[in-house]
Amino acid sequence: MSRALDDPVVVAFPLRGEGWVAVTTPAARIPSHGVDILGQRYAYDFVKVDDRPGLHVHPASTLRAATLGGRTRECYAWGATIHAPFDAEVVAAADGVAERPWINPFREAARMTWNGLSFRPEKIPSILGNHIVLRAGDVYAGFAHLAPGTVAVAAGERVHAGDLLGRVGHTGNSTSPHLHFQLMDSADLMDARGMACAFAAYDVRDGDGWRRVERRIPGPRERIRSVDPG
Repeated sequence: MSRALDDPVVVAFPLRGEGWVAVTTPAARIPSHGVDILGQRYAYDFVKVDDRPGLHVHPASTLRAATLGGRTRECYAWGATIHAPFDAEVVAAADGVAERPWINPFREAARMTWNGLSFRPEKIPSILGNHIVLRAGDVYAGFAHLAPGTVAVAAGERVHAGDLLGRVGHTGNSTSPHLHFQLMDSADLMDARGMACAFAAYDVRDGDGWRRVERRIPGPRERIRSVDPG
């Protein structure tokens, strides 16, 4: 395991509500996304699930979800609010990328494979979809795949921890509505190196109840609930 995880940058959890799962997390492997490119070494992907066993991001049955798919806006994560994890300056904010209204697992998998095989720097905006980059000193935070028309900030603005940034969507290189979140040392994704990140406090599902944890890196099967940042 990377030594960087022993001394991560600690930030506030950027989502609200319960049922969140970090399906991609440096707690499971490093690089978390299988590559270091684009500052993704310690990146997270957060989806929202229901109480059924497994990871169900949509109300459809397991068979239907795996074959026909379902409507994007019916996914549990879609439209969830995203909040600033620290006081920061907005250095990039991009909106206007259209969202695919239907999630088909075969099409989404093929799209991701093709994007990986045909990657070029000029394709970065289409991979990120609608996105935001914040800066606080030498730390940059990236948020990708936001829903169109929901980006609530603009480059040059200042935000405070907890401020609304936008809403979870399904734009860019996305298999279902989710938040891609990462810390890095530069706003230039071609040069950026990922930075290990832990979250200041959140609740983890523990049997029939919840257990508060602090300064932790979420595991890949933990059900997460946000806590009052105040």
